[in-house]
Amino acid sequence: MSDRVVVAGAVYDQGRLLAARRSAPPELAGRWELPGGKLEPGESGEQALVRELREELGVETEPLERIPGEWPLKPGYVLRVWTARLVSGVPAPLQDHDELRWLGPGEGDEIDWLDQDRPAVAEAMRRLPAGSSPAGSSPAGSTTAGSTPTESTTAESTPTGTASTGTASTRSLPGGARR
Repeated sequence: MSDRVVVAGAVYDQGRLLAARRSAPPELAGRWELPGGKLEPGESGEQALVRELREELGVETEPLERIPGEWPLKPGYVLRVWTARLVSGVPAPLQDHDELRWLGPGEGDEIDWLDQDRPAVAEAMRRLPAGSSPAGSSPAGSTTAGSTPTESTTAESTPTGTASTGTASTRSLPGGARR
């Protein structure tokens, strides 16, 4: 029997990579991943990626190319990663995630990635395209579940204004299941 495929997207926008922080299951909560999910029967990897990113983040994406390699997850599952371009929408953590963060060049090591995502993240950061800002696009940042693009919230805090630092590009996005 072959392994079940889990797809993930190295989603690029404006020269940044999107990271998603897991809220479930408990053994993965608080760690970061490239968003995605399980390939369904009859789907190609690219089709599954578009569907999963729509379900998990509420965005439309265009798969670009597969990052070479395949990484084991739990027994019976393997991870395959594609680069993807954000086509429309503002990413929001809708399922199994409680925060999203855009990472610029050199920021890939600033968060605690799931071990199985690290090789693909390293390659995705290496391939990070030079950013250009399409008309009407949003600034860099992070978003937590239940927040709007102008505020950030966590379970323990109240809404605060958007903050952007010189190191980790952070901006709040509104309210993310892969593994």
